[in-house]
Amino acid sequence: MTRLLEGIREVCPEARLYQASSSEMFGRALERPQSEATPFYPRSPYGVAKAYGHFITVNYRESFGLHASSGILFNHESPRRGRSFVTRRISEGVARIKLGLADELVLGNLDVRRDWGYAKEYVEAMWLMLQRDQPDDFVIGTGVSHSVGDFVDAAFACIGRKREDHIRIDPDLARPADIEEVVADPSKAKRELGWEAKVSFEELVELMVHADLEALAG
Repeated sequence: MTRLLEGIREVCPEARLYQASSSEMFGRALERPQSEATPFYPRSPYGVAKAYGHFITVNYRESFGLHASSGILFNHESPRRGRSFVTRRISEGVARIKLGLADELVLGNLDVRRDWGYAKEYVEAMWLMLQRDQPDDFVIGTGVSHSVGDFVDAAFACIGRKREDHIRIDPDLARPADIEEVVADPSKAKRELGWEAKVSFEELVELMVHADLEALAG
């Protein structure tokens, strides 16, 4: 990120930059919900790296006047989500069970809670940041948290099944320093960007499950 910022400063200082920060920077958050003013406490190498990218962007913005904005995005999902992520593992696993391609879905910790929203809407928030006259940082999320177990229940509801009949817990899949809960305070984005999440948690889960059912059946 530093090389990119330095390149912009030297070659095209009028360019507008969007920097992808992350809710992982909050980690073991010191307050809930998390806003732009919440101190960072990252609990993973990814979160630590994101915190560096965030602060170096702020540094270049304030030192050299670059139009550089950071979106502190909470978990944003869609049918394009990679299969290594728990949400896609759930949606595809449930679709496979519905189609008779599998009997069980193996997961780790069902109790961790995340603020899940629809990725398409979050990209709209990124675009809105770059239309502003003045760059700034914005938390982007729904303001509501759900557990992994909630995601599982909503996914199985899409196919008329219950998780108790198909879920197996493997403790080895739980992350060693997992974060119990993160939840956004997106009030600044609503106030200054006119942005707020519209797709509900249940609608998002249904969208992902149905997409995987189509892909696997086709």
